[in-house]
Amino acid sequence: MISSFEIKQQLERVLLNVQKPGRYVGGELNQVLKDWKAVKTHIALVFPDIYDIGLPNLGLAIFYDILNKRHDVLAERSFAPWLDMEIMMRKREIPLYSLESKTPLMNFDIVAFSIPYESLYTNVLNIMDLAKIPIFTADRNLDHPLIIAGGHAMFNPEPMAPFLDAIFIGEGDEAIEEIVDVYQLWKKKNAPRGQLLRDLAAIPGMYIPSFYNVEYQMDGTIKDINPIDPDLPGIIKKRVVANLPLPPTHFIVPSIDVVHNRVPIEIMRGCTRGCRFCHAGMINRPVRERPVHEIVNSIRDSLQNTGYEEVALLSLSSSDYSQIVDLVDQIKNEFIDQNLFVSLPSLRIESLSVDILDKFKDQRQNSFTLAPEAATEHMRNIINKPISTDTVMATIKTIYQRGWANIKLYFMIGQPGETIEDVRAIIELSKSILAEGKRIVGNRVRLNIGIGTFVPKPHTPFQWVSLDTRDIILEKQSLLKHELRKLGIKVSWADYENTMLEAFLSRGDRNLADVIFTAWKNGAKFDAWNDEYKFDIWLDALGQHKIDPHFYTDRQRSLEEIFPWEHISILVKKIHLKQEYQKSLLGETTEDCRTGCYACGVLPELSGLRKQNSQKPWNCPD
Repeated sequence: MISSFEIKQQLERVLLNVQKPGRYVGGELNQVLKDWKAVKTHIALVFPDIYDIGLPNLGLAIFYDILNKRHDVLAERSFAPWLDMEIMMRKREIPLYSLESKTPLMNFDIVAFSIPYESLYTNVLNIMDLAKIPIFTADRNLDHPLIIAGGHAMFNPEPMAPFLDAIFIGEGDEAIEEIVDVYQLWKKKNAPRGQLLRDLAAIPGMYIPSFYNVEYQMDGTIKDINPIDPDLPGIIKKRVVANLPLPPTHFIVPSIDVVHNRVPIEIMRGCTRGCRFCHAGMINRPVRERPVHEIVNSIRDSLQNTGYEEVALLSLSSSDYSQIVDLVDQIKNEFIDQNLFVSLPSLRIESLSVDILDKFKDQRQNSFTLAPEAATEHMRNIINKPISTDTVMATIKTIYQRGWANIKLYFMIGQPGETIEDVRAIIELSKSILAEGKRIVGNRVRLNIGIGTFVPKPHTPFQWVSLDTRDIILEKQSLLKHELRKLGIKVSWADYENTMLEAFLSRGDRNLADVIFTAWKNGAKFDAWNDEYKFDIWLDALGQHKIDPHFYTDRQRSLEEIFPWEHISILVKKIHLKQEYQKSLLGETTEDCRTGCYACGVLPELSGLRKQNSQKPWNCPD
């Protein structure tokens, strides 16, 4: 195997011939470089997309911070090389390496992937191949690193099951150190690789795919999912942390421009709204909030350690943070002389306050983004986002009156129960918003509309419904593009092919693993990039393995069907999801969890942790 010294020598020649060589050199401010021989355990943290996208990832920063605080652990980073760099690496037989020490990933003890979305699956395989690590777990031995993964896409881990040794379900802030401890003890015993997997399986939240068998029925649906040993848990329960760990404050400052050049501070985890389409809202329950002083202290330290001039206050619904006005006040008061830009993603229409808007008036040059999701109250009730159209318009009016001229709205087509009239309502609501803007701010007004396509995700109340067919999706998109553009509105949308890929990968079972492998072998990678995504390769792979993608996408599920993710618990009971789905059919809504408990099932699972929690509020009653 090539040494890190040889990789460095090769890079001196290779980097002269690729775009953005800064992606591949490391050496950034705040990187951690330890003596390889002085630590017991070496971990490569891998984000399976390019440096520009992966470096700002908060999860990666959290694990990098936690692990490198240990004296016995070294954590380094690696990302997917772009196409030009991959060509050079394969030509010169340079294995994929870590940025800090230029050590081949093959030499690490653990390679840990963060996989937030399904279109990264082929990149994961490509990275293992570039690292010269066997792609299938069955082909690995004691000479190979342990391959683990986590992230939102892993809440249905089955399509990637044959490739990953271990998959962590839930929040790994505490478990990552438990994984290290188990690994170190196993290494000390000099035990077989299978024993390591056995030991890891004892960690709450850890799923070992090779320890579970899937039985199918004649129609292709799942008959049962069982562990190979009765001592193993039949259900893998999501791991939740009681208290959010202190945020990192030594964020790595990139040497090139990346998608987010800012300090990301997680102010709250989880969401109480219960939107029925929202995967993140369901899998991240319950809500935990950071204290205001902790957030402000983290901002202060991070600015000093990085030199950034922008802070993003991150959560699924930032304006639902119970102390948001006080938080913004304290940030403004302390950092008023530092020209600090504060962004609050995920502002809610119904909770947006004039106080918050007034505090952002010096940042008026930016657009304001809201997500009504649907244009009729009927549809918003179905998806459990019960906002009246009057409230939408009142909020829009307030935004314009405070001086914003640019507004971006996100809508989602294809949601259950949607008619063509509900789609036309997007056009009519957009007309009203545009007219209101011109009345208040004049011809400076700009309106951008993002049109997403609903994908029924696992672990949500809509996991039983089907994706719209191709013809229906294209009909709705065509109507919106034609009519909105006539109004001078900028429109963006998701291509049907991208939606189709997301749907069958997110809802798939282990049979799709061969499809993923074949698609990758035939050239599929960077599937999240529109200019690199090759849907014909996926169709060919599906055909080669005689798999109909529509079986996973636009097939209505029965309420009794066993899902591929049936053995993965997000702590929210399936009966609760089923009740929410049935309420959606009647157009009935469920109130925000902050108003009371609706017995989703999280409370009994968390009773022990709740006693330890100091980050209020947890919204389930005693």
